[in-house]
Formats: sequence, structure tokens, C-alpha cells
Amino acid sequence: MATDPAPVTLVIGDEELLADRAVSEVIAAARASDPETKVHDLFGAKVEPGELTRLTSPSLFGDRSVVVFRSAQDLGKDVVAEVVAYTKSPSEDAVVVLVHPGGVKGKALVDGVKKAGAAVVTVSKLTKMGERLDFIKREMRAAGRSIGSDAAQALLDAVGNDLRELAAACGQLAFDTPGKAVDEAAVARYYRGRAEVNGFAVADSALEGRLAEALEQLRWALSTGVAPVLIVSALAGGVRSLAKVGSAPRGLRGGRLASHVGMPPWKVDRVSRQLNGWGPEGIARAMQAVAVADEQVKGGGTDPAYALERTVQLIIANRTGR
Repeated sequence: MATDPAPVTLVIGDEELLADRAVSEVIAAARASDPETKVHDLFGAKVEPGELTRLTSPSLFGDRSVVVFRSAQDLGKDVVAEVVAYTKSPSEDAVVVLVHPGGVKGKALVDGVKKAGAAVVTVSKLTKMGERLDFIKREMRAAGRSIGSDAAQALLDAVGNDLRELAAACGQLAFDTPGKAVDEAAVARYYRGRAEVNGFAVADSALEGRLAEALEQLRWALSTGVAPVLIVSALAGGVRSLAKVGSAPRGLRGGRLASHVGMPPWKVDRVSRQLNGWGPEGIARAMQAVAVADEQVKGGGTDPAYALERTVQLIIANRTGR
């Protein structure tokens, strides 16, 4: 990504991790030019007409902003027209990012901003085994490590196809294993199936507001060797699921809702129950707390256990209790 990002960027595709990374790269590029850049993170169905104009209007203090529209396929017609018109003549004091999963819904937005000159980043799902193995190898290289084909296959077999879980497992291996190369023995030693379960158990308890239980599960998980990065990944996944289901159009139910948010029906049912007590602002603050924890457990802090406990407390504090 160039140091100075495009005024408007369309991130299109259904690979959530890669889409999030593309957004993060735009934000990082904007902050490289101006560290005081403010970020406004919005969800398509919640955006009102005129909000884009308000957020991108020049500031008296010269402040720069990045406005991110997630689930852009859910933007209303009036907002779509506003976004397309803006893309033709963008503000010099703002950067706009539109995140669209692809498909026919919201096609008018995609076609309109492309024609108006938006930069386009495509993030398609990795559907082939070879693509996922290549992803593992790239993650390890980015961490300054290497991994052989057999070890990469073992990791894929252990973790599954979800890129977020694969990225978290690569981060664990890169952080915890000595030497340059990661082999099959290291995969077997550091990745154990219980890590996923424990991480998600902590996340479920936190999202449902059970503080004592969440902290007890967290401490037990850490004491039995679960990597902090996997727990953060589970917390992040839980909060993102809340955001996706919570921002879906109200009329969707059952299979239509599951298809819209890209989750199996059983997971949608569980997340829908967890949404009780959550509002959009609380979810946004929980996302910020998890992002801080992710940085701290990857070297930005001195005590990952404390960072995780603090994050669990912040997540629960941001439930409204309704």
C-alpha cells in the first residue's frame, strides 16, 4: 500500500481476514502521513444520509479522518448516491474505505464507485488447499520464520480452513518456537485442539456477561498452555460475529440471515442470543479493546495475561445489560 492512500478505496471480496487487513493497511498509510488521523468505523445498515458529508467535511483544525463503511452492501439508496457523488469529488482531508463482500447486493455502489475512480482491492476466498498452504507459508515468512510443506499441512489439518485461526496459529508458532524453521514436531507440540475450545469458551462467557466465569476460564486456559494469541483471536471472532449479526437487516430470519452473514444457522442462533444486552456503540468499543489486546499479546505489552484479563473486563463492561 502506498504511503498516501487513495481518497476512496473499495475492498471487495468475501475473505474477511484479508478484507480487515486491507482496511488496516489504508488506516496505517493515512496515519503514516498524519498520526492524529481519526478513524470512524461504520456499518452499512446503520449509516444515515448526510453522515458521509459530515464526517468528511474539512475541519477548522485541519484534522484528517478515515471513514470505513463495513457491510457496504447494506447502505441505503440515498447513501449510495451520496457515496458515488463523493467519490467523483473527494475531500482532501479524508480517506474513505468501502468494504463489500461481492455478489449482486449493492452492485450499484460497486459499479458507481469503480466508475468514479475508486481504488479497488480484491480479497477473494482461498478455496483450494494449495492456496491455504501458501497462506501459511506467507504468514510464517512475514514473521521472519519458515515452515516446510509437511509442517504446513499438519497445521492446516489441525486448525482447519478458517484464515483467522490459521493466522493466529502461525503467530503462536512464530512467537513460541526457537530457531528459524518450524517443523511438524513444533506444530504437534504447540498446537493442541483444546486451544480453540478454551479460547471460544472464554469468548462466549465474556460476550454473555459472565465475568467470574470468563476470568476463571481464561486463567485455566493460560495455565494449561493455551497461547494468548489464540484467545485474542477467539475474542475478536466473537465480537465480529456480534457486529455482523447485529448489523444485518431486521427482516432477515433463519437461513436467509445465515446466508447474509456467512455463518451456519446454529452459529447465528447462538450469536443472536448473545446479542441481548449489546448495542452498536458497545460492540465498537469491544472491538477497540480486542485490537489493543492483540497488539499487547504480540509484543506491545509486558504481561499478556493481564492484558487479556483487562480485555475481558472491558468487553463485559460495554454490555448495556438490556
